[in-house]
Amino acid sequence: MHAAIQKGLQPFIPDSEGDLLFLLDSSGSVSYYEFSRIKEFVRGLLRPFTFGPSDVQTSIIHISTVPTIEFPFDRYLSSGAVQQAIRDTQQLMGDTNTGKALSFAKEKFFTDEAGARADVPKVLVWVTDGFSTDDISQPMQLLKDMGVTVFIISTGRGNYLELSAAASQPPEKHLHFVDVDDMPIITKELRDAIIDVIRAKRLRAVEITSSSFRLTWPRLLSSDTGYYVLQYAPADDPRRKLVKQVSGDHTTDVLSDLSPETTYEVVLVPESNEHYIPLQTTRVTTLEEEISPTRVLISESKPHSFRVSWAPTPDSVRSYQVLYGPLPGNSAKLLEVDGAHNSTVVENLAPNTTYLVTVAAIYKSGKEKALSAKACTQEESSKVRHLRFEDMGPNTLKASWDSADGPVLGYRVRCRRQTGPSSLLSVSPQIHSVLLTDLASGTANKVCVKPVYRNQPGKGLCRMVHMQHATAAQGYKHRRSA
Repeated sequence: MHAAIQKGLQPFIPDSEGDLLFLLDSSGSVSYYEFSRIKEFVRGLLRPFTFGPSDVQTSIIHISTVPTIEFPFDRYLSSGAVQQAIRDTQQLMGDTNTGKALSFAKEKFFTDEAGARADVPKVLVWVTDGFSTDDISQPMQLLKDMGVTVFIISTGRGNYLELSAAASQPPEKHLHFVDVDDMPIITKELRDAIIDVIRAKRLRAVEITSSSFRLTWPRLLSSDTGYYVLQYAPADDPRRKLVKQVSGDHTTDVLSDLSPETTYEVVLVPESNEHYIPLQTTRVTTLEEEISPTRVLISESKPHSFRVSWAPTPDSVRSYQVLYGPLPGNSAKLLEVDGAHNSTVVENLAPNTTYLVTVAAIYKSGKEKALSAKACTQEESSKVRHLRFEDMGPNTLKASWDSADGPVLGYRVRCRRQTGPSSLLSVSPQIHSVLLTDLASGTANKVCVKPVYRNQPGKGLCRMVHMQHATAAQGYKHRRSA
């Protein structure tokens, strides 16, 4: 009885209309338990909404080797039917091809085939473990450029810079990191943010930053029936009013180059050549100006290069300057990076060297802000790594190794047999394994792999391999040479 009463107290959400698409990681990188928890989270998130052709519609797309739609937007038009459909959804497994799924979603969001509607707000909720095998940046940006509001829930560690760039802005409202068992904690906050996007048919602002925001509105015209006039100005200084004309087939536009922490009065005037359509207004306050960079990260360190990343990347930054030089020392080099990018690779460095790296943000206003970090290149090794063996049958082993650093001309593999002659094999630099034969059972044999360079001697890596008698289960064992 108590459970029934609690269910009856679920909030009712009136006056909401939108197409809500869930992009669920259905690949093999997610366990069956995690997938079941994700389904429960989606069911709880959607429970209070009213579904129908004039209300909210929802759909699910699986991220897998090939993206798959679970059900189109217009199939289930009641809360009960939606809840049952999500409960019946089965995990597909396969690869985590999120980029493919996003491109697929872009097509489904705007086609009658998938039951999508042309004149309602679009919301994408991507639930991920933070891992993708393909690029997501381009298809995600295309979705946002078409007016889709993107929310991301990461149940894994994920790359903060990548995910914050993928989500709609600001990331504090559109990006959540949460353990799969704790997802109910964010249900209300996420639901309220979605409601802000899809509530009522009105002019509204999304993706608000310190210098821009995106306006969206219902479809009131077409390219044949008229156009829109956008008027906007700071509320405390109407004389600074700007006017912009937008095609009649558009339902979204971005206003940029705005002042931070400023309230703007925005007016949308539909200029119809058929009949009068009332204007729509809204008031939007830009965010406090972000200071960049506040974080500088060094990753992918190699003997001659490393990657420098920074965050955040506000629209108010025109470009970044990356200054780097060895410590100690007075010499430094400069890289120029476009303001829309958040990382670059620094190359042609000396191995085993500490560098001072400074990232400076050059703002459109002329201001500059810099932050420094130390980075170390790896030591260049002239030695192969991880020599290992695999039993390939009677008296035969496969010796494999990881490549040595630098311009290797090839490798020499020497096998000193306890019984029988020694052998020396030379292989090309692309080859990282050889077969060793005629290794008598019960013998100890020494195998050495040495890289060959043009201008320097390579260092050999050796292992002792003990071939067990033919009756032994393991066939061989090995230990590192003293």
